[in-house]
Amino acid sequence: MPETRRPVLDETDRRILGELTQDARQSVTALAATVHISRAHAYERIRRLHEQGVILRYTAVIDPARAGLEASAYVTLRLKQNTWATLEAKLREIPQVQHIALVGGTFDVMLLVRARGNAELRDVIFERIQPMPEVVDTQTFLIFEDVDVRG
Repeated sequence: MPETRRPVLDETDRRILGELTQDARQSVTALAATVHISRAHAYERIRRLHEQGVILRYTAVIDPARAGLEASAYVTLRLKQNTWATLEAKLREIPQVQHIALVGGTFDVMLLVRARGNAELRDVIFERIQPMPEVVDTQTFLIFEDVDVRG
């Protein structure tokens, strides 16, 4: 991924991002009123934040268990050297992998995996991830309870 310049964000941008993080469904009129700017100014700021890649997309935050994803785990991977690009592409194809992070430390990658049950979770880890030629070792940390700190 080519390195790009980080956009300069002012306090108004940060307030807009904070509001959208709490409720991305609110109207631009409501957002503008909360941030104390005009609706036209709010539209322009949001458009610019999209163009600069600060806002990537809008999404819903779901309760995994209520959505039928009753088994979750963080899975760490150690990789063969210089295999990250091919592994990342393969991991993106597994629907149960909800987050992928390249990290530093005793392992190379951390995944958030969510599945409908323990059998599916086991299948994803043992039958899909571990056999990948890029993967040297895995370690699985089961999630017993999720806490959304943003409420």
